[in-house]
Amino acid sequence: MKNFSLCLIFLWTTLQQSSVQTAVPATVLNCCEGEILLLLDSSGSVANYEFSRLLVFTSELLRLFSLGRGHVRVGLLQVGTEPHLEFGLDVHSSQESLQRALRSVRQLQGDTNTEAALRVAQQLLEEEEEVPKILLWLTDGVQPGDVEWRMSKLKERGVFVLAVSTVHGNYHVLRRVVTPPLESHLYSVDIDNMDIITEDLRDAIIRIIRAERLRVVHLTSHSAVLRWRPVLSADGFYEFWYRSIWRTDPEIRRALSAASSQVELTDLQPDTTYSASLRPESNQGLFPTLSVDFTTLSNVLSPAVVSLSDLGPRQIRVSWGPLQRSRVQRYKVEYGVLPGGLVRSVTLPRQMNSTLLTDLEPDTQYLVTVSALHVDGSEAAMSVRVCTQQAAPPALVDLQLSPVERQVDEVQAAWRSHQEGLKGFWVSWETGDSHSSPSQTSFYLPASAWSTRLTRLSPSGRVCVSPLYSSGRGDGICCTARTPAG
Repeated sequence: MKNFSLCLIFLWTTLQQSSVQTAVPATVLNCCEGEILLLLDSSGSVANYEFSRLLVFTSELLRLFSLGRGHVRVGLLQVGTEPHLEFGLDVHSSQESLQRALRSVRQLQGDTNTEAALRVAQQLLEEEEEVPKILLWLTDGVQPGDVEWRMSKLKERGVFVLAVSTVHGNYHVLRRVVTPPLESHLYSVDIDNMDIITEDLRDAIIRIIRAERLRVVHLTSHSAVLRWRPVLSADGFYEFWYRSIWRTDPEIRRALSAASSQVELTDLQPDTTYSASLRPESNQGLFPTLSVDFTTLSNVLSPAVVSLSDLGPRQIRVSWGPLQRSRVQRYKVEYGVLPGGLVRSVTLPRQMNSTLLTDLEPDTQYLVTVSALHVDGSEAAMSVRVCTQQAAPPALVDLQLSPVERQVDEVQAAWRSHQEGLKGFWVSWETGDSHSSPSQTSFYLPASAWSTRLTRLSPSGRVCVSPLYSSGRGDGICCTARTPAG
């Protein structure tokens, strides 16, 4: 309890110091419109000090944004044995209110039931609000559960998944669930050095939810609909112009009313790149000119190209194009072992142009066929052959626990490694006796150490060894040591 109180004092002092920083220019504060749902690991695997540092980091990360509808909406969902919605997306419309709420957050403790929290997150982010949506996962990565399927469902609905993990995080899980690119959407950092990623992560968020942009919301081979966030009062107007960047067609200009928020372009040429610009005109002040380049769809029926990526022993990512949402009803991906193996299939909505095929056989040739059912009743299909990779040996094998002579609560742990590039090992085990609940003890070992002695091991204590890479912790192996009760 004393340590917990010290952590709260540290959190309060740090947030109070941050709140008196120099004010940010309004042009920065009003940069964005979107939703950010924070998924915060509040389980018992996160130390009180680490939890307070995550809250301080969150406070500084969000401090520059204007809040509320029409700006940035922020929600906080805590992960524990049961999920806890600390506050929803519509609760805070000012920084003062948000910062006060962050100072009052209390850790849940309990298990890391991330899967249950993601069910709540999916409901919160399904609101029909046409703004960019971000799920920011703050975690230590310890046993997050079966999260990949639910994360993929969020991404299918257009949610951007970003993640920040402490150095204990399971990098292999995180890299599969975040939205590419990994270099700006996935961060693995020591808890005491989180401030070094604040600016980079904030810039990545701004790139997703920046409001001052001209967006293409609908595209065909002969038309396009462009949309923007209205910024003018009744006395202004928008000057809009566009032209093909490859053809000699003249530039076309239009004047649009101040109430306008979108424009439809027709009679465009297929498979052609256009450049469009929008300038708000008003005596209230100067507004930046917004621009966007887009390429109309080809007359070729989708799928015209099929590509493969993320090849592994048991998975293949299949992608296809062009993406023709206005023409296609749905896609079907069929795959089976050659020759003559059982054919499996998955049906996907028209807005998707890739899927990850899993549970495949290693070192096996597959035939993959992507077909599209078009709105006019026609069908088009394309097939490719691909071989899965050979199964790689696990990074760690053969964890052995040997009793130490005359020491009933000690064991010698030894293991073997089959991978290069390891930075070390993370060893953890349960300590205690039969009269108390076991507690977790852990430490780091260099890559050259393949054995260690563990002391104060609880009866039937669990021992785990995990490989450490420069980017985080990988999947490890565990074993239960049977020791006599004290």
